[in-house]
Amino acid sequence: MLHSLGIGDYYVMMRSLFSGVSGLKVHQTKMDVIGNNIANVNTVGFKGSTVNFSDVFYQTTQYATGPNTATGAAGRNAMQIGLGTNMASITANITQTGGSQRTDNPFDVMINGDSFFIVNSGGTNYFTKNGAFNIDAAGTLCTSTGANVMGWQVDKDGNIMKAAVSPLKVMSPENLYAEPELTTAAYLSGNIDQMDPQLLTEEGFPVQVSFYDNLGNSFTAKMKITAENAAAAKAGIYKVTLVDVVDSQDKTIIDANTTITGAEVPLLFNPSNGSFRGIETEGNTSLKLKITGGNGAFVPPGETDANYPGIDIDFSSLTMFATSGTSKVEPTKGKKSDGTGAGLPVGNMNGVKIDTNGKIYGTYDNGTEKLLGQLAVASFANPSGLEAVGDSMFAATQNSGTFDGVGQDPTYGGGKLSTGVLEMSNVDLSSEFTQMITTQRGFQANSRIITTSDTLLEELINLKR
Repeated sequence: MLHSLGIGDYYVMMRSLFSGVSGLKVHQTKMDVIGNNIANVNTVGFKGSTVNFSDVFYQTTQYATGPNTATGAAGRNAMQIGLGTNMASITANITQTGGSQRTDNPFDVMINGDSFFIVNSGGTNYFTKNGAFNIDAAGTLCTSTGANVMGWQVDKDGNIMKAAVSPLKVMSPENLYAEPELTTAAYLSGNIDQMDPQLLTEEGFPVQVSFYDNLGNSFTAKMKITAENAAAAKAGIYKVTLVDVVDSQDKTIIDANTTITGAEVPLLFNPSNGSFRGIETEGNTSLKLKITGGNGAFVPPGETDANYPGIDIDFSSLTMFATSGTSKVEPTKGKKSDGTGAGLPVGNMNGVKIDTNGKIYGTYDNGTEKLLGQLAVASFANPSGLEAVGDSMFAATQNSGTFDGVGQDPTYGGGKLSTGVLEMSNVDLSSEFTQMITTQRGFQANSRIITTSDTLLEELINLKR
Protein backbone atom coordinates (compact mmCIF):
# COMPACT_ATOMS: atom_id res chain seq x y z
CA MET A 1 0.00 0.00 0.00
CA LEU A 2 2.76 2.40 0.89
CA HIS A 3 4.60 1.43 -2.24
CA SER A 4 1.57 2.38 -4.42
CA LEU A 5 1.64 6.01 -3.14
CA GLY A 6 4.74 7.40 -4.81
CA ILE A 7 6.08 10.91 -5.45
CA GLY A 8 4.00 11.11 -8.62
CA ASP A 9 0.86 10.88 -6.52
CA TYR A 10 2.15 13.77 -4.44
CA TYR A 11 2.34 16.06 -7.43
CA VAL A 12 -0.99 14.80 -8.74
CA MET A 13 -2.57 15.90 -5.50
CA MET A 14 -0.91 19.30 -5.92
CA ARG A 15 -3.15 20.00 -8.93
CA SER A 16 -6.07 20.89 -6.71
CA LEU A 17 -3.84 23.30 -4.80
CA PHE A 18 -2.87 25.19 -7.95
CA SER A 19 -6.44 25.12 -9.23
CA GLY A 20 -7.52 26.71 -5.95
CA VAL A 21 -4.78 29.35 -6.25
CA SER A 22 -5.93 30.26 -9.78
CA GLY A 23 -9.49 30.52 -8.49
CA LEU A 24 -8.36 32.86 -5.71
CA LYS A 25 -6.53 35.07 -8.19
CA VAL A 26 -9.40 35.51 -10.62
CA HIS A 27 -11.95 36.07 -7.88
CA GLN A 28 -9.68 38.65 -6.30
CA THR A 29 -9.39 40.41 -9.66
CA LYS A 30 -13.15 40.32 -10.06
CA MET A 31 -13.53 41.84 -6.60
CA ASP A 32 -11.09 44.58 -7.64
CA VAL A 33 -13.28 45.38 -10.64
CA ILE A 34 -16.42 45.39 -8.50
CA GLY A 35 -14.72 47.68 -6.01
CA ASN A 36 -13.76 50.10 -8.78
CA ASN A 37 -17.32 50.05 -10.14
CA ILE A 38 -18.82 50.85 -6.74
CA ALA A 39 -16.19 53.53 -6.04
CA ASN A 40 -17.29 55.30 -9.26
CA VAL A 41 -21.02 54.95 -8.74
CA ASN A 42 -21.32 58.77 -8.73
CA THR A 43 -18.62 59.54 -11.29
CA VAL A 44 -20.05 61.48 -14.25
CA GLY A 45 -19.96 59.45 -17.45
CA PHE A 46 -18.34 56.42 -15.81
CA LYS A 47 -18.82 53.07 -17.51
CA GLY A 48 -18.83 49.99 -15.29
CA SER A 49 -16.95 46.81 -16.21
CA THR A 50 -17.82 43.13 -16.04
CA VAL A 51 -15.47 40.16 -15.61
CA ASN A 52 -15.64 36.79 -17.36
CA PHE A 53 -13.67 33.64 -16.46
CA SER A 54 -12.59 30.72 -18.63
CA ASP A 55 -11.06 27.34 -17.97
CA VAL A 56 -7.49 27.22 -19.24
CA PHE A 57 -5.86 23.79 -19.50
CA TYR A 58 -6.60 20.11 -19.02
CA GLN A 59 -4.45 17.12 -18.27
CA THR A 60 -5.73 14.17 -20.29
CA THR A 61 -5.33 10.85 -18.46
CA GLN A 62 -7.21 8.87 -21.08
CA TYR A 63 -7.89 9.79 -24.67
CA ALA A 64 -11.22 9.14 -26.31
CA THR A 65 -11.62 5.99 -28.41
CA GLY A 66 -14.27 4.95 -30.88
CA PRO A 67 -16.26 1.68 -30.97
CA ASN A 68 -14.35 -1.33 -32.34
CA THR A 69 -16.62 -3.65 -34.31
CA ALA A 70 -13.89 -6.25 -34.68
CA THR A 71 -13.43 -6.78 -30.97
CA GLY A 72 -16.87 -5.62 -29.90
CA ALA A 73 -15.37 -2.98 -27.58
CA ALA A 74 -17.44 0.10 -26.98
CA GLY A 75 -16.09 3.63 -27.39
CA ARG A 76 -14.82 5.48 -24.40
CA ASN A 77 -14.79 9.19 -23.63
CA ALA A 78 -11.62 11.04 -22.77
CA MET A 79 -10.79 11.57 -19.13
CA GLN A 80 -9.45 15.04 -18.38
CA ILE A 81 -8.55 16.84 -15.20
CA GLY A 82 -8.86 20.61 -15.30
CA LEU A 83 -6.04 22.75 -13.94
CA GLY A 84 -7.89 25.86 -12.87
CA THR A 85 -9.37 29.04 -14.28
CA ASN A 86 -8.15 32.20 -15.92
CA MET A 87 -9.40 35.71 -16.60
CA ALA A 88 -11.11 35.65 -20.01
CA SER A 89 -12.08 39.34 -20.26
CA ILE A 90 -12.74 42.57 -18.42
CA THR A 91 -15.28 44.41 -20.56
CA ALA A 92 -16.50 47.97 -20.06
CA ASN A 93 -20.26 48.41 -20.52
CA ILE A 94 -19.75 51.47 -22.71
CA THR A 95 -22.93 51.24 -24.78
CA GLN A 96 -25.17 51.21 -21.69
CA THR A 97 -26.28 54.78 -21.00
CA GLY A 98 -26.22 56.05 -17.43
CA GLY A 99 -28.98 58.02 -15.79
CA SER A 100 -29.59 61.73 -16.42
CA GLN A 101 -28.81 64.32 -13.77
CA ARG A 102 -30.27 67.79 -14.23
CA THR A 103 -27.87 70.61 -13.38
CA ASP A 104 -29.22 73.61 -15.35
CA ASN A 105 -25.60 74.56 -16.09
CA PRO A 106 -25.38 75.64 -19.77
CA PHE A 107 -21.93 74.06 -20.04
CA ASP A 108 -23.13 70.62 -18.86
CA VAL A 109 -23.91 68.46 -21.89
CA MET A 110 -25.12 64.88 -22.26
CA ILE A 111 -24.91 62.73 -25.39
CA ASN A 112 -28.06 60.78 -26.21
CA GLY A 113 -26.45 58.08 -28.31
CA ASP A 114 -23.33 55.93 -28.58
CA SER A 115 -20.89 58.65 -29.62
CA PHE A 116 -18.24 60.39 -27.50
CA PHE A 117 -17.09 63.94 -26.93
CA ILE A 118 -13.63 64.64 -28.33
CA VAL A 119 -11.12 66.20 -25.95
CA ASN A 120 -7.43 66.90 -26.27
CA SER A 121 -4.88 66.54 -23.51
CA GLY A 122 -1.17 67.00 -24.07
CA GLY A 123 -1.65 67.14 -27.83
CA THR A 124 -3.47 63.79 -28.02
CA ASN A 125 -7.15 63.33 -28.78
CA TYR A 126 -9.17 61.31 -26.28
CA PHE A 127 -12.86 60.51 -25.97
CA THR A 128 -15.25 60.90 -23.06
CA LYS A 129 -18.87 60.67 -21.98
CA ASN A 130 -18.27 63.23 -19.24
CA GLY A 131 -19.89 66.44 -20.49
CA ALA A 132 -19.20 68.57 -17.41
CA PHE A 133 -17.44 71.40 -19.24
CA ASN A 134 -16.30 74.86 -18.19
CA ILE A 135 -14.29 77.79 -19.51
CA ASP A 136 -10.62 78.37 -18.74
CA ALA A 137 -8.80 81.71 -18.46
CA ALA A 138 -8.17 81.79 -22.21
CA GLY A 139 -11.89 81.41 -22.94
CA THR A 140 -11.51 77.82 -24.17
CA LEU A 141 -14.15 75.18 -23.48
CA CYS A 142 -12.47 72.49 -21.37
CA THR A 143 -13.08 69.59 -19.02
CA SER A 144 -12.67 69.77 -15.24
CA THR A 145 -9.36 67.91 -15.61
CA GLY A 146 -7.91 70.48 -18.02
CA ALA A 147 -8.44 68.81 -21.42
CA ASN A 148 -9.60 71.04 -24.28
CA VAL A 149 -13.00 70.26 -25.78
CA MET A 150 -12.69 69.85 -29.54
CA GLY A 151 -15.06 70.81 -32.31
CA TRP A 152 -15.51 72.80 -35.51
CA GLN A 153 -14.87 76.50 -36.03
CA VAL A 154 -16.87 79.24 -37.76
CA ASP A 155 -15.75 80.99 -40.95
CA LYS A 156 -15.93 84.74 -41.55
CA ASP A 157 -19.49 84.39 -42.85
CA GLY A 158 -20.69 82.63 -39.71
CA ASN A 159 -20.86 79.13 -41.20
CA ILE A 160 -19.54 75.96 -39.54
CA MET A 161 -16.40 74.56 -41.18
CA LYS A 162 -16.42 70.77 -40.87
CA ALA A 163 -12.68 70.26 -40.94
CA ALA A 164 -10.16 68.78 -38.51
CA VAL A 165 -11.32 69.37 -34.93
CA SER A 166 -9.64 72.06 -32.87
CA PRO A 167 -10.14 73.64 -29.42
CA LEU A 168 -13.36 75.63 -29.07
CA LYS A 169 -12.35 79.11 -27.89
CA VAL A 170 -15.91 80.22 -27.28
CA MET A 171 -14.99 83.16 -25.04
CA SER A 172 -11.89 84.37 -26.83
CA PRO A 173 -11.48 88.18 -26.97
CA GLU A 174 -13.01 88.46 -30.44
CA ASN A 175 -16.13 86.62 -29.27
CA LEU A 176 -16.76 88.76 -26.20
CA TYR A 177 -18.29 91.48 -28.37
CA ALA A 178 -20.84 91.58 -31.16
CA GLU A 179 -20.17 94.05 -33.94
CA PRO A 180 -22.38 97.14 -34.15
CA GLU A 181 -24.56 97.87 -37.16
CA LEU A 182 -25.34 101.12 -38.89
CA THR A 183 -28.96 102.32 -38.71
CA THR A 184 -30.38 102.78 -42.21
CA ALA A 185 -34.14 102.91 -41.54
CA ALA A 186 -36.72 104.04 -38.99
CA TYR A 187 -40.44 104.71 -39.00
CA LEU A 188 -42.90 106.89 -37.09
CA SER A 189 -46.32 105.77 -35.92
CA GLY A 190 -49.04 107.64 -34.07
CA ASN A 191 -51.31 110.61 -34.55
CA ILE A 192 -50.81 114.32 -35.29
CA ASP A 193 -53.82 115.98 -33.68
CA GLN A 194 -54.88 118.99 -35.73
CA MET A 195 -56.18 120.57 -32.51
CA ASP A 196 -52.79 120.31 -30.75
CA PRO A 197 -51.68 123.90 -29.91
CA GLN A 198 -48.01 122.88 -30.01
CA LEU A 199 -48.21 122.53 -33.78
CA LEU A 200 -48.81 126.29 -34.14
CA THR A 201 -45.82 127.35 -32.02
CA GLU A 202 -42.30 128.02 -33.22
CA GLU A 203 -41.02 125.08 -31.15
CA GLY A 204 -43.63 122.81 -32.74
CA PHE A 205 -44.38 119.21 -31.74
CA PRO A 206 -41.04 117.51 -30.95
CA VAL A 207 -40.11 114.17 -32.53
CA GLN A 208 -36.84 112.38 -31.77
CA VAL A 209 -35.39 109.50 -33.80
CA SER A 210 -32.38 107.68 -32.34
CA PHE A 211 -29.92 105.69 -34.44
CA TYR A 212 -26.41 104.21 -34.50
CA ASP A 213 -23.39 104.80 -36.66
CA ASN A 214 -21.23 101.96 -37.93
CA LEU A 215 -19.11 102.06 -34.76
CA GLY A 216 -22.09 101.63 -32.47
CA ASN A 217 -22.21 105.23 -31.30
CA SER A 218 -25.72 106.41 -30.46
CA PHE A 219 -27.14 109.62 -31.92
CA THR A 220 -30.49 111.34 -31.87
CA ALA A 221 -32.08 113.39 -34.63
CA LYS A 222 -34.28 116.07 -33.07
CA MET A 223 -37.12 117.16 -35.35
CA LYS A 224 -40.26 119.21 -34.99
CA ILE A 225 -43.61 119.15 -36.74
CA THR A 226 -45.37 122.49 -37.23
CA ALA A 227 -48.32 123.99 -39.07
CA GLU A 228 -48.19 127.50 -40.47
CA ASN A 229 -51.61 128.29 -39.03
CA ALA A 230 -54.85 126.62 -37.93
CA ALA A 231 -56.22 126.63 -41.46
CA ALA A 232 -53.15 124.76 -42.72
CA ALA A 233 -53.51 122.28 -39.86
CA LYS A 234 -57.15 121.62 -40.81
CA ALA A 235 -56.12 121.23 -44.41
CA GLY A 236 -53.56 118.61 -43.41
CA ILE A 237 -50.52 120.67 -44.41
CA TYR A 238 -47.62 120.46 -41.95
CA LYS A 239 -43.88 120.81 -42.05
CA VAL A 240 -41.12 118.56 -40.66
CA THR A 241 -37.92 120.37 -39.71
CA LEU A 242 -34.64 118.88 -38.52
CA VAL A 243 -33.64 120.90 -35.47
CA ASP A 244 -30.46 119.21 -34.30
CA VAL A 245 -28.49 115.97 -34.22
CA VAL A 246 -26.77 115.15 -30.92
CA ASP A 247 -24.55 112.38 -29.62
CA SER A 248 -25.07 110.27 -26.50
CA GLN A 249 -23.79 113.15 -24.36
CA ASP A 250 -26.43 115.48 -25.90
CA LYS A 251 -23.67 117.36 -27.71
CA THR A 252 -24.58 118.64 -31.16
CA ILE A 253 -22.62 117.21 -34.08
CA ILE A 254 -23.88 119.64 -36.70
CA ASP A 255 -21.42 122.37 -37.58
CA ALA A 256 -21.03 124.98 -40.30
CA ASN A 257 -19.51 122.42 -42.70
CA THR A 258 -22.31 119.86 -42.35
CA THR A 259 -24.73 119.20 -45.18
CA ILE A 260 -28.19 117.92 -44.24
CA THR A 261 -30.43 116.28 -46.80
CA GLY A 262 -34.10 116.49 -45.92
CA ALA A 263 -33.73 119.26 -43.35
CA GLU A 264 -37.19 120.78 -43.91
CA VAL A 265 -39.99 119.11 -45.87
CA PRO A 266 -43.79 119.17 -46.08
CA LEU A 267 -45.87 116.53 -44.30
CA LEU A 268 -49.27 116.06 -45.94
CA PHE A 269 -52.50 114.42 -44.73
CA ASN A 270 -55.95 113.95 -46.27
CA PRO A 271 -58.23 116.46 -44.49
CA SER A 272 -61.34 114.40 -45.23
CA ASN A 273 -60.30 111.23 -43.37
CA GLY A 274 -57.01 112.07 -41.61
CA SER A 275 -54.97 109.54 -43.60
CA PHE A 276 -51.37 110.06 -44.64
CA ARG A 277 -50.80 111.53 -48.10
CA GLY A 278 -47.05 111.98 -48.40
CA ILE A 279 -43.81 113.41 -47.12
CA GLU A 280 -42.10 116.06 -49.28
CA THR A 281 -44.39 115.21 -52.22
CA GLU A 282 -47.71 113.51 -52.79
CA GLY A 283 -47.39 109.70 -52.47
CA ASN A 284 -43.85 109.72 -51.08
CA THR A 285 -43.77 107.78 -47.80
CA SER A 286 -40.35 108.53 -46.37
CA LEU A 287 -37.81 111.22 -45.67
CA LYS A 288 -34.16 110.58 -46.42
CA LEU A 289 -32.11 111.96 -43.56
CA LYS A 290 -28.51 112.19 -44.72
CA ILE A 291 -25.83 114.02 -42.82
CA THR A 292 -22.47 114.29 -44.58
CA GLY A 293 -19.36 116.40 -44.41
CA GLY A 294 -18.32 118.23 -41.28
CA ASN A 295 -17.94 115.68 -38.48
CA GLY A 296 -19.19 112.99 -40.86
CA ALA A 297 -20.51 110.97 -37.93
CA PHE A 298 -22.68 108.73 -40.08
CA VAL A 299 -20.28 108.04 -42.93
CA PRO A 300 -18.64 104.62 -42.41
CA PRO A 301 -14.84 104.69 -42.50
CA GLY A 302 -13.57 104.00 -45.99
CA GLU A 303 -16.84 105.12 -47.59
CA THR A 304 -17.55 108.40 -49.35
CA ASP A 305 -20.43 110.74 -48.72
CA ALA A 306 -21.92 109.67 -52.04
CA ASN A 307 -21.94 106.00 -51.04
CA TYR A 308 -23.51 106.54 -47.63
CA PRO A 309 -27.27 105.85 -48.01
CA GLY A 310 -28.47 107.91 -45.08
CA ILE A 311 -31.42 107.07 -42.84
CA ASP A 312 -34.78 106.41 -44.43
CA ILE A 313 -37.50 107.67 -42.05
CA ASP A 314 -40.95 106.36 -42.97
CA PHE A 315 -43.91 108.63 -42.05
CA SER A 316 -46.65 106.55 -43.68
CA SER A 317 -48.03 105.18 -40.39
CA LEU A 318 -48.98 108.64 -39.10
CA THR A 319 -52.57 109.86 -39.05
CA MET A 320 -54.25 113.24 -38.47
CA PHE A 321 -57.29 112.61 -36.32
CA ALA A 322 -58.84 115.08 -33.93
CA THR A 323 -58.72 113.50 -30.47
CA SER A 324 -57.99 115.25 -27.18
CA GLY A 325 -55.85 117.98 -28.63
CA THR A 326 -52.63 116.12 -27.89
CA SER A 327 -50.40 114.57 -30.53
CA LYS A 328 -48.53 111.34 -29.91
CA VAL A 329 -45.79 109.98 -32.17
CA GLU A 330 -43.68 106.88 -31.49
CA PRO A 331 -40.36 106.42 -33.35
CA THR A 332 -39.07 102.88 -34.05
CA LYS A 333 -35.73 101.92 -35.54
CA GLY A 334 -35.82 99.66 -38.60
CA LYS A 335 -38.11 99.20 -41.58
CA LYS A 336 -41.82 99.06 -40.89
CA SER A 337 -42.16 95.92 -43.02
CA ASP A 338 -39.57 93.66 -41.37
CA GLY A 339 -37.56 95.63 -38.83
CA THR A 340 -34.32 95.40 -40.78
CA GLY A 341 -31.91 98.32 -40.86
CA ALA A 342 -32.49 99.19 -37.18
CA GLY A 343 -28.79 99.14 -36.42
CA LEU A 344 -27.15 97.92 -33.25
CA PRO A 345 -24.76 99.18 -30.61
CA VAL A 346 -21.72 97.14 -29.66
CA GLY A 347 -22.89 93.99 -27.86
CA ASN A 348 -21.23 92.62 -24.73
CA MET A 349 -21.48 88.88 -24.22
CA ASN A 350 -23.91 88.03 -21.44
CA GLY A 351 -24.38 84.31 -21.99
CA VAL A 352 -23.48 81.17 -23.91
CA LYS A 353 -25.83 78.38 -24.93
CA ILE A 354 -25.45 75.01 -26.67
CA ASP A 355 -28.29 73.59 -28.73
CA THR A 356 -29.19 69.94 -29.39
CA ASN A 357 -26.99 69.95 -32.51
CA GLY A 358 -23.95 70.95 -30.48
CA LYS A 359 -23.85 74.45 -31.95
CA ILE A 360 -22.53 77.03 -29.48
CA TYR A 361 -24.06 80.49 -29.53
CA GLY A 362 -23.00 83.64 -27.74
CA THR A 363 -25.79 85.95 -26.59
CA TYR A 364 -25.14 89.65 -26.29
CA ASP A 365 -26.77 92.52 -24.48
CA ASN A 366 -27.67 94.25 -27.75
CA GLY A 367 -30.12 91.42 -28.45
CA THR A 368 -28.03 89.52 -30.98
CA GLU A 369 -26.76 85.94 -31.11
CA LYS A 370 -23.57 84.79 -32.77
CA LEU A 371 -22.56 81.26 -33.74
CA LEU A 372 -19.21 80.56 -32.08
CA GLY A 373 -18.55 76.93 -33.04
CA GLN A 374 -19.95 73.42 -32.85
CA LEU A 375 -19.17 70.39 -30.73
CA ALA A 376 -18.06 67.39 -32.78
CA VAL A 377 -18.41 63.80 -31.61
CA ALA A 378 -16.71 60.51 -32.47
CA SER A 379 -18.21 57.07 -33.03
CA PHE A 380 -16.44 53.70 -33.05
CA ALA A 381 -17.25 50.33 -34.58
CA ASN A 382 -16.36 48.65 -31.28
CA PRO A 383 -16.63 51.17 -28.44
CA SER A 384 -15.89 48.42 -25.91
CA GLY A 385 -12.44 48.22 -27.48
CA LEU A 386 -11.54 51.70 -26.22
CA GLU A 387 -8.86 51.87 -23.56
CA ALA A 388 -9.65 53.74 -20.35
CA VAL A 389 -6.82 56.14 -19.50
CA GLY A 390 -8.29 57.82 -16.41
CA ASP A 391 -9.95 61.20 -15.87
CA SER A 392 -13.09 59.76 -17.54
CA MET A 393 -11.23 59.56 -20.86
CA PHE A 394 -10.72 56.75 -23.36
CA ALA A 395 -8.10 56.24 -26.05
CA ALA A 396 -8.66 54.60 -29.41
CA THR A 397 -7.06 51.19 -29.93
CA GLN A 398 -6.60 48.82 -32.85
CA ASN A 399 -9.70 46.94 -31.76
CA SER A 400 -11.96 49.96 -31.26
CA GLY A 401 -11.54 51.53 -34.68
CA THR A 402 -9.72 54.73 -35.55
CA PHE A 403 -10.68 58.38 -35.26
CA ASP A 404 -10.51 60.28 -38.55
CA GLY A 405 -9.59 63.61 -36.93
CA VAL A 406 -12.79 65.31 -38.15
CA GLY A 407 -15.57 63.66 -36.18
CA GLN A 408 -19.30 63.74 -36.79
CA ASP A 409 -22.27 65.96 -36.18
CA PRO A 410 -23.91 65.08 -32.81
CA THR A 411 -27.16 64.34 -34.67
CA TYR A 412 -25.49 61.67 -36.84
CA GLY A 413 -27.35 58.37 -36.55
CA GLY A 414 -30.28 59.94 -34.74
CA GLY A 415 -28.35 61.21 -31.73
CA LYS A 416 -28.68 64.57 -30.04
CA LEU A 417 -27.33 66.54 -27.12
CA SER A 418 -29.10 67.66 -23.97
CA THR A 419 -27.81 70.76 -22.19
CA GLY A 420 -28.06 71.41 -18.49
CA VAL A 421 -27.91 67.63 -18.02
CA LEU A 422 -25.10 65.18 -17.24
CA GLU A 423 -24.87 61.45 -17.88
CA MET A 424 -24.21 59.70 -14.59
CA SER A 425 -22.43 56.41 -13.97
CA ASN A 426 -24.11 53.33 -15.42
CA VAL A 427 -23.13 51.21 -12.40
CA ASP A 428 -26.10 49.23 -11.04
CA LEU A 429 -25.52 48.84 -7.28
CA SER A 430 -27.98 45.97 -6.91
CA SER A 431 -26.10 44.01 -9.56
CA GLU A 432 -22.73 44.91 -8.07
CA PHE A 433 -23.75 43.78 -4.59
CA THR A 434 -25.04 40.50 -6.00
CA GLN A 435 -21.77 40.01 -7.87
CA MET A 436 -19.90 40.85 -4.69
CA ILE A 437 -21.70 38.07 -2.80
CA THR A 438 -21.06 35.43 -5.46
CA THR A 439 -17.45 36.54 -5.82
CA GLN A 440 -16.86 36.36 -2.08
CA ARG A 441 -18.37 32.85 -2.00
CA GLY A 442 -16.24 31.81 -4.95
CA PHE A 443 -13.12 33.11 -3.23
CA GLN A 444 -14.12 31.35 -0.03
CA ALA A 445 -14.78 28.04 -1.82
CA ASN A 446 -11.39 28.17 -3.57
CA SER A 447 -9.67 28.82 -0.27
CA ARG A 448 -11.38 25.70 1.08
CA ILE A 449 -9.93 23.72 -1.85
CA ILE A 450 -6.46 24.80 -0.78
CA THR A 451 -6.95 23.98 2.91
CA THR A 452 -8.59 20.62 2.11
CA SER A 453 -5.81 19.71 -0.33
CA ASP A 454 -3.30 20.62 2.32
CA THR A 455 -5.06 18.25 4.73
CA LEU A 456 -4.88 15.45 2.17
CA LEU A 457 -1.16 16.04 1.65
CA GLU A 458 -0.65 16.03 5.38
CA GLU A 459 -2.40 12.65 5.61
CA LEU A 460 -0.21 11.32 2.81
CA ILE A 461 2.95 12.39 4.59
CA ASN A 462 1.70 10.92 7.85
CA LEU A 463 1.36 7.46 6.29
CA LYS A 464 4.96 6.75 7.31
CA ARG A 465 4.06 6.87 10.97
